[in-house]
Amino acid sequence: MTYTYSDDDGVFLVNLARKTVDDIVQTKQKSKIPDETPEHLRAKSGVFVTLNSIFQNRVNLRGCIGRPYPTQPLVEATIDSAVDSAINDPRFPPVTPKELDKIIVDLSVLTPPKKIEYTNPEELLELVKVGRDGLIAIRGMFRGLLLPQVPVDWKWNTLEFLEHTCNKAGLPVDMWRNPETEFMSFQAEIFGEEKPRGKIVRDPKHPRCD
Repeated sequence: MTYTYSDDDGVFLVNLARKTVDDIVQTKQKSKIPDETPEHLRAKSGVFVTLNSIFQNRVNLRGCIGRPYPTQPLVEATIDSAVDSAINDPRFPPVTPKELDKIIVDLSVLTPPKKIEYTNPEELLELVKVGRDGLIAIRGMFRGLLLPQVPVDWKWNTLEFLEHTCNKAGLPVDMWRNPETEFMSFQAEIFGEEKPRGKIVRDPKHPRCD
C-alpha cells in the first residue's frame, strides 16, 4: 500500500496515545490536542488504539477501541480511542497505574471502510486478502470489526478471517455465506512501541500469546 503517514507521524501519534493513557490512568484527566500537531493530522480519519500487556515475553490484549469511520480529526480520535482503550473497554477492568510500565501501545490509522461488492458470498474468499484488509461484518444491528493485523497474528486463512469477523459481530461463524450479511474492508497503517515505553516503529512485531 502507499503510505499516507510518515514514520514521524507514527511517532507523534503513538506518543500522544501513550501520554493520553498515562494521563487518564494517573490523573483521570484527558490529554489535550498538542499545539504543535501537524495540520494533516487534524484531518478526519478512523483510528484504533491497542494496549497489550507484556508478561514473561508474552503479550496479552489489555484494551482495543477505536473509531472505524473518519468522523473526527485524527489527533482527536487518537486521544478519545486511547482513553477508551485504557478505561472503557467492556472486556477488561480499567488499566491501573502499576500496569502502565508493562503496557505496549499500538496505533492503527484506518482508510475509510468500503463495502465489498460481490454477487456470490463465495467470492469473498478471493476478494479478501489476509495481511492487507481489515473487515467489518454487518447484519442488521450486529457489527463486528477485526483489524488487518489480527489474522496475520493468529495465522488465519481467509475463511477463518471471515468466520472470526462474523463471530466478533455476534453472528454464527458461517453467516458470511448468507447474502444478507454485508462486509466492508479497509486498510491500516500500523505504528507501535517495540516494548513498553520503547522505540516506536512501523508495523511492530511483538511476541504474542498463543
